[in-house]
Amino acid sequence: MPQKKSEATRSRLVVTALRLFRERGYDKTTMRTIAKEAGVSTGNAYYYFTSKDDLVQELYQSLQDEQRTRSLPLLRDGQNLGEHLRAILQTGVDVMGPYHDFGSNFISVAIQPSSNLSPFSSDSAVARAKSIALFNQAVTTARPQPPMAIRADLPELLWLVYMGVTLFWVYDRSPNQQRTRRLIDNAAPLIAKLVILSRLPVVRKIVDDVVQLIKNAKA
Repeated sequence: MPQKKSEATRSRLVVTALRLFRERGYDKTTMRTIAKEAGVSTGNAYYYFTSKDDLVQELYQSLQDEQRTRSLPLLRDGQNLGEHLRAILQTGVDVMGPYHDFGSNFISVAIQPSSNLSPFSSDSAVARAKSIALFNQAVTTARPQPPMAIRADLPELLWLVYMGVTLFWVYDRSPNQQRTRRLIDNAAPLIAKLVILSRLPVVRKIVDDVVQLIKNAKA
């Protein structure tokens, strides 16, 4: 029973925080306000989360876990990379759907270079690694297999595609974000074709340049 109560309190704090972020904005929402609205003491709120950034990280990781749970059964041996990529990206949109109204608030904070909420920050390392691992599963089970020369770097490249799709989704005001879903349906097979075409010297050179560009940016 105590564990269930603890989980319920954590969940209530996260849900309350998201509502307040939407209503008041991220900067104007304090941990004290979140605690009060959630019906817990401020000290108790800090027991579960050391800051409001931690609340968003909790959501970020839970979304990654849910996306992985939903996506893995869809990644079947023998399917091509385009089918796998489409399944992961569409599942991501499904999972993020209930939080679309909060998306622009999150981006406005996460886009700041010093933000702990950036998907590229060290604080987001666990969630980022989980997401890249999911794309790695998509790559290793796809048939035909991507060229060996880019296979190791491909999961992270696909994760960056996912970040771009997520940014498009944030600003997509079409019903149920149908524009984003069409983008995924059209882009996934195209990306898969480009991956296979990377066997060709000209395309391979472009891919190598992109990979090197990313490595230099991370250095």
